[in-house]
Amino acid sequence: MRLLTHNMLTSHVKGVNNGYPLKIEATEVNVESEVDFKPEFICCMIPRIDWDVLKKALAWIGKADLLPEEIVDNYEEDEEFLRKVHHTIMEIEIVTGSLICPESERSFPINKGIPNMLLNEDEV
Repeated sequence: MRLLTHNMLTSHVKGVNNGYPLKIEATEVNVESEVDFKPEFICCMIPRIDWDVLKKALAWIGKADLLPEEIVDNYEEDEEFLRKVHHTIMEIEIVTGSLICPESERSFPINKGIPNMLLNEDEV
């Protein structure tokens, strides 16, 4: 699961009002370096990303220092910043672990990079 995906996921367990952000408990994290850098895509995604949640996700996996605390001004023209964001959201993958609902503490497993967000019948 890429951190871009994590940034968009929420818990939909019945009765949960605040299912975002899901806490990451990673047991295996891979870092790839072969994902093509597309600055236009990164520029389009930055306004859609919850930056504070992305920073929390990095802290949860022990990589808190990869990004600055805030989005830089004129990021569209800052290739170094765009490459850091690209690396963070496209090249870091949670292979195994869990996502934990902040309200219900329901654990959603991550296996082979795929989060299982399916709910049990009594949770719908």
